[in-house]
Amino acid sequence: MTRNIFYFTIVFAFTFLIFMCSCNDDKKPKDDPGLKKDVITKETPVFNSGRAWKYLTDQVDFGPRSPNSAAHKNCLNYFNKVLLESAASVNLQNFTLEVYGEKLNLTNVIASFNPESTTRILLCAHWDSRPRADRETDPKKQKMPIPGANDGASGVAVLLEIAKLMKENPPPVGVDIVLFDGEDYGKEGDLDNYFLGSRYFGKNKPKDYYPVYGILLDLVGDKNLRLPKEGYSAGRFHPVLVDRIWSIGRSLGYNQFDYTIGGAVEDDHVILNDYGIPCIDIIDIDLIGNESNDSSRNYWHTLRDTPERCSKESLKVVGDVLLQLIYNKPVI
Repeated sequence: MTRNIFYFTIVFAFTFLIFMCSCNDDKKPKDDPGLKKDVITKETPVFNSGRAWKYLTDQVDFGPRSPNSAAHKNCLNYFNKVLLESAASVNLQNFTLEVYGEKLNLTNVIASFNPESTTRILLCAHWDSRPRADRETDPKKQKMPIPGANDGASGVAVLLEIAKLMKENPPPVGVDIVLFDGEDYGKEGDLDNYFLGSRYFGKNKPKDYYPVYGILLDLVGDKNLRLPKEGYSAGRFHPVLVDRIWSIGRSLGYNQFDYTIGGAVEDDHVILNDYGIPCIDIIDIDLIGNESNDSSRNYWHTLRDTPERCSKESLKVVGDVLLQLIYNKPVI
């Protein structure tokens, strides 16, 4: 009897192993002419932090990029020029909305790389800056638009540098970079008028456009960067992707990627998940609400959101991790 049970166990285990392997094969992307089969590369492109920093300061130098402003228009032209030099295609997704009695002229910027690949990932950030400094203590300053160096320009700067590198080093999968407009237009407490660009993108995306995942960058430039796992992302949105990214961060020696589960944040990634795109948020959550124990970090939605609060080293931390993901383990 003992021998028979042992024999049955061996046969069952072997059969189960074959079954599981066949199931895993079914989950792998198939018949994708643009997917490079050897996704493990010997060399990952080197993130140029100096160039990324210039992308950040260039944006801020235009002035606050709030919708309908001259700075907003000039910065849009800048994005179009920079991305046309790198991407296979650039689409300016123009749309208008009436918010608080004002007609807003808004534009999402969509840049695609390796367009032949049907296996695609989405990288995104918002490019507009907030039209009011709600968190200033002086009532007169509260009506002024913020510079948006960290809240807006930092995430975009990382993506523009990655775009430059993907031109020089074609990625093994398809990549779409989307810069959302109108993310920060709503008044505090009025979530319906936040995330205008991602809402429009979700409603109007091609019916067959379902990237395997998306990654949103927000508030990623602070000098004392800290990136706990955002609550929605690590919970119900895509915990496996979160674990992979944070593991890459730690493997590179970047302790800014903190394994602590932070708060859940309403952001563009929530909207994208509502439209069927599993997206996570890489965000310095502690900055929101200006409740940090470090007073130098309490500048969210104020006029103090300037390049002096940011660093090129923080941009590099996030850029390096994303490049390792894209070029080594892009498919989850």
